[in-house]
Amino acid sequence: MNRILKSVIFMLATIYFLLDAVFMTVARPFANRIAAHRIFGSLRIRIVSLRPYPTLALFAVPLIVLEPVKPVAAYLAGTGHIAMGMTVLVVGEVLKLVLVERLFSVSREKLISIPAFAWTYGRYSQAKEWLESFEAWQTARRWGRLARYAVRSYVQEVRASQRLERVSFQPR
Repeated sequence: MNRILKSVIFMLATIYFLLDAVFMTVARPFANRIAAHRIFGSLRIRIVSLRPYPTLALFAVPLIVLEPVKPVAAYLAGTGHIAMGMTVLVVGEVLKLVLVERLFSVSREKLISIPAFAWTYGRYSQAKEWLESFEAWQTARRWGRLARYAVRSYVQEVRASQRLERVSFQPR
């Protein structure tokens, strides 16, 4: 029984981290673009001025509000609203990851100064490293890189062909 429970927990953790890794590849460039805007400069200054525990409360808001998106998306997909479920999942996950990543990058040192957060973050990092050490994880990462390269190459080919179509060599 204990072995079955560990296997189920391992599979759930793998799926969770894999989903977050997939969405993070989309969310990171988006987050970087958002962070470059002037509006967020003043917001960043306000976040940096917070003390550690208010920063932790602010960090928890997107997690508490947007984490239930996964079960809602699963419910929508299970009731036959597959497109709506996928849309809710993608938008909710990208939004959550963008907000959490930005907040964490701005306030990492303050959050790590809280002992319970530091302990939890250490355990999270250990679990992530443990999962990443498996051959299956490394294979999935390789497939992801190959897929990203294939999509990027295809997009570049389409753009290049569109540029060639715009250039006309016919005399007027």
